[in-house]
Amino acid sequence: MPLIADGQPQTKIYRLGLLSPAPFAGLEVTSVALRDLGYVEGQNLVVERRYAEGGLDRLPSLARQLVQVPVDVIIAVGADAIAAAKDSTKTIPIVMGFTTDPVRQGFVASLARPVEISRALHMLWDRRFRRSESNCLRKRYHARSGLLCSVQRNWPVHQARGAASRLGVDIVVVEVRDGDYDSAFAAIAAKRADALFVLGSPILNRDRKRIIALAAKHHLPAIYEWREHVEEGGLMAYGGEISALYRTVATYVDRLFKGANPADLPVEQPTTFLLAINLKTAKVLGITIPQSILVRADHVIQ
Repeated sequence: MPLIADGQPQTKIYRLGLLSPAPFAGLEVTSVALRDLGYVEGQNLVVERRYAEGGLDRLPSLARQLVQVPVDVIIAVGADAIAAAKDSTKTIPIVMGFTTDPVRQGFVASLARPVEISRALHMLWDRRFRRSESNCLRKRYHARSGLLCSVQRNWPVHQARGAASRLGVDIVVVEVRDGDYDSAFAAIAAKRADALFVLGSPILNRDRKRIIALAAKHHLPAIYEWREHVEEGGLMAYGGEISALYRTVATYVDRLFKGANPADLPVEQPTTFLLAINLKTAKVLGITIPQSILVRADHVIQ
């Protein structure tokens, strides 16, 4: 008699590529969200991680590595990683993480409502400057702000300048090169900036403890994008909720794994922004946070 063996159904293995200038702690939220959706690394999920460790010029070659694996979906974090992934493949879907204006940056042709997105970005910068300006006025400063950013493709400096101009704030843009934060802060101090904006990026997020310490050393009131900076000693943050954004990334990966057409998936940007304030840091800086701002805060560290 012929031997008969029952065939066991094979579990599909999904391959996910991760491309970023630097490791980003928030990506753990995506991993947890993917597990909740049924994707377990080491079982039915393989994650190919490619970090440039701050060397942005390495991103194109790392993106090509992911294409050669090949992976089913790429998560690209930040404008430089998105550009590198986009230039490396026309067939593998790319989930964009944390880019400010994908239409202006040339990553997509259009959004569902690009005019509304543009207005939301301008409103976000207006609110950041108003909060910082209120702190400066309470200290009787003239309004000049430093804008700290890493060397990265297409930063939304035009939006920051527009918001500053509307509020009568002079803005000084300082780029961090090769992790030289001491020189960056020395340049900010030389310009006699009264406050500091720290833009969000994987590199600046990775180095947030260093940035927060230097802001304290230079006695600079600083506003960041993520609440986590405030929890670690930053003065103030106003931006989206990072954990919610990373959970959204996981849902997009899930839909693409299941065969969704990328062209049918709308580009989403955060619609809810949170204000966090560290009153301990404010006290050290000698700043009185106006009650009108405190009552609007979502998180206050006493």
